[in-house]
Amino acid sequence: MTITIIPVESRQDLQRFIRLPYSIYANDPHWVAPLEFERKQFFDRKKNPFFHHGDAELFLALKNGKPVGRISAQMHKTHLERFQDAAGFFGFFESIDDAEVAEALVNAAEGWLKKKGLQKIRGPFNFLMYDNETGILIDGFETPPYIMMNHNPLYYASLLEKIGFAKVKDLYSFSYKVGELSEQVLQLAEATAAYPGLTLRSVNMKNFDEDIRLMLQIFNEAWEKNWGFVPATEDEMKYIAKMLKPIIDPSMAFFALVNGEPAAFSIALPNINEAIKDLNGKLFPFGFLKLLWRIKKRGGIKSARLCLMGIRKPYRGSALGALSVLMNVESHRRGLKRGLTSGECGWTLEDNDRINKGIEFMGGKRYKTYRIYEKSI
Repeated sequence: MTITIIPVESRQDLQRFIRLPYSIYANDPHWVAPLEFERKQFFDRKKNPFFHHGDAELFLALKNGKPVGRISAQMHKTHLERFQDAAGFFGFFESIDDAEVAEALVNAAEGWLKKKGLQKIRGPFNFLMYDNETGILIDGFETPPYIMMNHNPLYYASLLEKIGFAKVKDLYSFSYKVGELSEQVLQLAEATAAYPGLTLRSVNMKNFDEDIRLMLQIFNEAWEKNWGFVPATEDEMKYIAKMLKPIIDPSMAFFALVNGEPAAFSIALPNINEAIKDLNGKLFPFGFLKLLWRIKKRGGIKSARLCLMGIRKPYRGSALGALSVLMNVESHRRGLKRGLTSGECGWTLEDNDRINKGIEFMGGKRYKTYRIYEKSI
């Protein structure tokens, strides 16, 4: 059977690219279809600020004229300037269980990256490491993914390994029950809350863009030494703010301030995968109203993902050394008030022992692993 790889050039091609996973996951009860409206905006070169600093090409694999796989190839100038590692990336990888299809897709991505002068291919990232659905899920297939997290068939890891990819880094996600906190954790949080001048405040929806910008500035400072980290730019901050505003629960996104100075932030997003699972990727004509009602209804969504937390350097290792504990406890308390029963914390790097042990101390249990792969071109 003939396998053909084509670049995505037309609206029809893009629609096939976006819709291809429906055939891959037809019998998977845990897969959640992304909203097609959001996907189209993401791939729009005029709307997604990734294209201000990078470039990408999308490819479809056809077998006897039928779409059977897809992949993106992308380069990011800021990453190359920061790391000088000649690395390009792949993402949005989907394939039937056929090594020939997977290899043809990867060859197309590698060819595009090689023309850009790059020497290795790493991923999957959609498009960047901190965008949606990073890594290949290698364990934890028994439960649906949380918002912005990946889910894929069991065979994806072996497909990539058969064609020469090797592990470069694993990412962990942790599950927890909202409100299940040890007495030691609660005592540490209480002691930290008594620190002179320490206050907590929720995100101000009237000043939302500025608060999200402040969060991402703290994030850039707190995470700058992490493996693969590329700081968010001003235009990316605006894009993220616009994306989050319709879904964020301001009570679950808050700052810690010391004498009025921002010291840390935490943001847990409602797990809208609960609310969109039966929409089949469609917001219109009635999906949007269903989604809005489910998000706004108290207790309508029962879980959340603690996806970002950052503590500025001056407030680490001092009398505020347990600030992360306080922030976690506060997230639990606020979640209980919102009717949440469970959550996910992640992802984290496998070798970030301090963070991972801290999450386990808070009652988190590692339940999913995502693998980032790499190979030379």
